[in-house]
Amino acid sequence: QLSCLVKMVTLHGIPKDLDSYPKDLLLFLSPSDYAATGSCRQYFANIGRANLDVLQRESSQRKQLLLEALACLKIPGTQVNEENAEILGRLVCDLGGKYIKSSGGNLLKQLSQCESFLPDQEEAIRSVISSGNTTFGPPVAWSAFTLNELSGLIPVFDHSILQKIPK
Repeated sequence: QLSCLVKMVTLHGIPKDLDSYPKDLLLFLSPSDYAATGSCRQYFANIGRANLDVLQRESSQRKQLLLEALACLKIPGTQVNEENAEILGRLVCDLGGKYIKSSGGNLLKQLSQCESFLPDQEEAIRSVISSGNTTFGPPVAWSAFTLNELSGLIPVFDHSILQKIPK
């Protein structure tokens, strides 16, 4: 339905007020389609707020979006800073374990919004959390507020992490 709607909306060219349309529509446009109305950074900031689950997790379209986002944001290696993590939004759910490990705690806030994780992502999240080198600190120093911030990641925590969290 969304891809059909995009065809109708763009029938006479790309509308100038594209930002006023639902974010999910943008999933069916390319950054070059959007270029006339804004920057690729703005396009991916909007994509990051869209419901990515409209596209299947391992689909080529979703993988291509992530590759284009990394290129647009000029992320050279596997380290994503906080500003870029904010722009990527829900796209971080598709980043592999290498990205999660080398980005330290920069991705945790966005990762906690993901529906599910692949095994290498889970392992990387546990590794980052266990290191304690995040803005949240080590699990022994966490409060109820911290757990609330990371609530989406709790199912990934193993016994060694859970036992360190203060009652």
